Amino acid sequence: MSQNPLRCAAIGVGHLGKWHAAKYAALPETELVAVADADATTAERVAAEHGCAAVTDHRELLGQVDAVSIAAPTTLHYDIARDFLDAGCHVLVEKPITATLEQAEALNQLAEAKGVVLQVGHLERFNAALRRLTDDPLHPRFIESHRLAPYKPRATDVSVVLDLMIHDIDIILSLTDSPLTEVRASGARVLTQDIDIANARLEFANGCVANVTSSRVSNKSERRMRIFQSHAYASVDFQNRILSLNRIGAPDPETGAPEIHRDESVFDEADALLAEIRAFVAAVRGEGPVVVSGRDGQRALATAEQITKLVYQNLNVMGQADGPHSHLDNTRTGVKS
Repeated sequence: MSQNPLRCAAIGVGHLGKWHAAKYAALPETELVAVADADATTAERVAAEHGCAAVTDHRELLGQVDAVSIAAPTTLHYDIARDFLDAGCHVLVEKPITATLEQAEALNQLAEAKGVVLQVGHLERFNAALRRLTDDPLHPRFIESHRLAPYKPRATDVSVVLDLMIHDIDIILSLTDSPLTEVRASGARVLTQDIDIANARLEFANGCVANVTSSRVSNKSERRMRIFQSHAYASVDFQNRILSLNRIGAPDPETGAPEIHRDESVFDEADALLAEIRAFVAAVRGEGPVVVSGRDGQRALATAEQITKLVYQNLNVMGQADGPHSHLDNTRTGVKS
């Protein structure tokens, strides 16, 4: 493959997409050819910052670019990604991959048929603390995660499962690398007409269990995951980029109790989006793997949809499907491997 700069574009340059555009403009291995946004003023403002073209219809760029980031609303992901994939263009699409599983499957089949990269923007995979943890093989037996945030009006058009929990779902699925066999879920409406707080219990064929909690109506922000495996325990603080590793050592000669060796690493603030885009570019050039593939994104979406369905079933059982609040309860389902 030619090592000339990749011709790139950012599609949807609002809150997040404008940063995708900035990374492509800054990297020596990429050339930001254009930005696209349905709002002409937004597109022209971002384009002016980087000296590139601005369009309001992404189809004007088909055949003109080698790779794109798609940060448009989720409901538009499928149509936009399909157009670029069909044109032989590599695609990095923000999470969730699509609005439906059928759309995700169609995109993956198209990317595979065209032989192009389809990567999903699960940004937390590029957190420095998590990347250090996964440098060594893991065999988790129990995982617990909490992703809590204060209420913000942005992104409340979807449930907290698709807004926040899907980050941890994706990470857990990648860490366990085992078929999901059972899901239990509960949740509540608090401030919006959708699910604002949710908890899920995921059971895997290899025996691992994960307990996942997400809230967008908390008083504090917390993004933490704890991973337990034989003779070791790790804690990842995504927010502060802290990795704590605890390992069992030799027994104390007096008490017989094992020593616990604890190592803590604090990582400098790093640009996770830049790392994500660099990984995407490397995958396009055949210089590295696709870190979060379209199939990874599809699996995360499938699990998130399952959890959401169970929470809604639970709210219906409680007779509070249309109410502002819901008591927490458990509903569960089996999942075919």
